[in-house]
Amino acid sequence: MTTPLTTQVVKGDPVVRFLAIAAGLYLGWYLLFEFYLHPHGGLDRAAIDSLLNWAANILRSLGYDLIPEPANAENIRTIGVQGGHLLWIGDPCNGVGLFAVYLIFLIAYPGPVRHKLWFGALGLVSIHLINALRVAALCIIVKYDYELLNFNHDYTFYVIIYGWVFLLWAIWIQKFGPRTKRPAEA
Repeated sequence: MTTPLTTQVVKGDPVVRFLAIAAGLYLGWYLLFEFYLHPHGGLDRAAIDSLLNWAANILRSLGYDLIPEPANAENIRTIGVQGGHLLWIGDPCNGVGLFAVYLIFLIAYPGPVRHKLWFGALGLVSIHLINALRVAALCIIVKYDYELLNFNHDYTFYVIIYGWVFLLWAIWIQKFGPRTKRPAEA
């Protein structure tokens, strides 16, 4: 139960307000995802199918032939280029968690709702595209040197994808966040 003092602190301090909203949204997302969405698998499956489709189109546009899908591949989550190895796309790699964290920040941070709608959608599409580029690049990497897979998966692409999300947040803060007035110079 909130007290008047708690409500006043949350409303009065923008940092506390942001953190309270973000924490509440994250808790709600976590519970929804862990107890409903993830066990049912539909959201993860849709994200992985889309990711595989986008990565396949990127690889084909670059002139790579894909390893054919095995028979009865409805539940297979793999992609690879001829001469390389198949990569398996797991649920943690599908980007859904990153989508949620990106949107939670955007919703919790002050700014015009009309801009949050298009900026949120644009951000989700761009994050998904970068993730598809990551999958395509990993397919190419394992074609030429399988030993480089783990390093690039665990470090290089984390920096790129999370760096992109931080850039989106920085753009949001700079362009659409509330303007603070600077103290008058003496």
